[in-house]
Amino acid sequence: MKTAVVMKSTVLDRPTKQALAPTGPMMGTNRSVRKASTIAGAGLLVMSALAGFGYQVAVKGLVTQGDATRTAHDIMGSEGLFRLGILSLFLVVALDVVVAWALYHVFRPVSEGISMLAAWLRITYAGVFMVAISQLVGVLRLLSNARYLVVFSTDQLHAQALLQINTFTDIWDAGLVLFGIYLLVIAYLAYTSGYVPRLLGVLVAIAGCGYLLDSFGRVLSQGSSPDVSGFT
Repeated sequence: MKTAVVMKSTVLDRPTKQALAPTGPMMGTNRSVRKASTIAGAGLLVMSALAGFGYQVAVKGLVTQGDATRTAHDIMGSEGLFRLGILSLFLVVALDVVVAWALYHVFRPVSEGISMLAAWLRITYAGVFMVAISQLVGVLRLLSNARYLVVFSTDQLHAQALLQINTFTDIWDAGLVLFGIYLLVIAYLAYTSGYVPRLLGVLVAIAGCGYLLDSFGRVLSQGSSPDVSGFT
């Protein structure tokens, strides 16, 4: 009698366990989200390394604010490094598009429309960033082409090169407004997804606010504004 009860229980349990396991479209969605999240994570890691080298080392590391002559000499003395830095930043732009596409697929099950909005915000930011990087290409053109000396003096060329570097920073700061809004949208999707820890959504929202505060602070403040995004 006990054996019959056990056999009956086992038979009844099988459909229940099979029903709880994700099958068909649900399993396909889970695999798609997992694959897209892996691509996004790998892209963000590579971007962090490229951006750190390209901006902190190859660009910011060669610029002395307020000293155009020294900045020009340092850039031409490390021209190869400066060119590699520009190339790294262009690669960051390409990876921005890849990450935007991947995160769209990660959060599409939450809301396809809002995920698409987030993707376009990041792609638009990437376009603004590419325009900013083109200013750095112009710096090389100014400093390495002797024909400009026919029209401008050496000091004028150096001042113009530093001005273009500052323009690069200004355009990038403007683009970071879009990036901050993008992070707030991603934070909302992460917080409401049910499969991303809510704490992560909160942290991403804090990061987004940090970028917005920095960008608006540089416009509104007369002196130097604090680098809030460096902490958030």
